[in-house]
Amino acid sequence: MEDVKVQWHAGFVSAMDLELAQNRSDLEYHKEYNLNTKPLEVDLLVIKKDSGIQITNEIGKLFRGHNIVEYKSPLDHLDIDSFYKTGAFAGLYKAYGKTVDERKAEDITVSMIRERKPAGLFEYFKGHGIKVTNPYKGIYYVMDAVLFPTQLIVTKELDEEGHVWLKALSGRMQKQQMRKLLEKIEKLDARFDRELADSVLQVSISANKQVIEELRGDEHMCQALLEIMEPEINKIKETLKEEVTKEVTIQERQKGIRSAVVALRVCGQGDTTIKRAIMEAYGIPESEVEEYL
Repeated sequence: MEDVKVQWHAGFVSAMDLELAQNRSDLEYHKEYNLNTKPLEVDLLVIKKDSGIQITNEIGKLFRGHNIVEYKSPLDHLDIDSFYKTGAFAGLYKAYGKTVDERKAEDITVSMIRERKPAGLFEYFKGHGIKVTNPYKGIYYVMDAVLFPTQLIVTKELDEEGHVWLKALSGRMQKQQMRKLLEKIEKLDARFDRELADSVLQVSISANKQVIEELRGDEHMCQALLEIMEPEINKIKETLKEEVTKEVTIQERQKGIRSAVVALRVCGQGDTTIKRAIMEAYGIPESEVEEYL
């Protein structure tokens, strides 16, 4: 599937929230934060309400008061220019405080997240004598040539058990990884966590259709998916409230259709049966349904 069709960034913000869930009350999230005017925006700004609080997850060990986080989807490049661009965004964020030096330089950090290790960027660091340390598995601190403490997070190298959410943002998942993701979601009790996890799952299944095909007919997977996606699937039968905007209505419908297609496919239903079910549930033409198959 082409990268443009997978909503990687929507899943990324949810994954970060889940990764840092133990410190949720200590953090504020501002996705697609505008530095000034578009297109000057960063993917995610994480603010620690108390800069002295220590984040439990190693991804947040570097965090201070204001933390710029940039996410690169699997097909995005992370080269030296992208590296400095993100650092420049952090500089602009520091400069755009309401008063002079309101945002202290020593209270700002930069994080860049990508599935694979950017070999060219690390070669540049080596060739230019820029020191890089590796304090945690999959996490690299850039010690030189930066204005703010900076880390590169390579999700492919992160611990399998401790970072299920970010590792799920991949188009190369294996069957066992998908099973672990579903098991992790099944154990979530809080409704908000389940909603975040659903966002991550939507991205993961959209990017890993080959795994879904391999798991077709797996009774455990089928049951797990139906339980996880039940709220979304049930929306097929619901009438949205009149005050909901047209844009939100479309988004809800698309989300519900995607959930239904995946669950039915894993449960062994063929595309013809799925197509008919969606057409009848939503009253939409066959040509529109085919976009989801």
